[in-house]
Amino acid sequence: MPGEYGSWKGIYTRLRNWAIDGTWEKVFSALLARADADGDLDWVVSVDSTVVRAHQHAAGARQKGLSMTNRSIMPSGGRAAD
Repeated sequence: MPGEYGSWKGIYTRLRNWAIDGTWEKVFSALLARADADGDLDWVVSVDSTVVRAHQHAAGARQKGLSMTNRSIMPSGGRAAD
């Protein structure tokens, strides 16, 4: 950050406080209202479906009740795979 803006910590605190107290929403609403009044808005909505979340079990999460007896385990003295 350029020195004339102050320390990065002060800038972060200021911007964070503006997010908490609703200043950014007020600014956005005012800009949106002005652009709409000027006819500068052309509403196009695009939905991106590339982010799809699977259920936790589909993602390989451990299931309750799964015990080691359900898995086939080679004894430590067993022959190694070729």
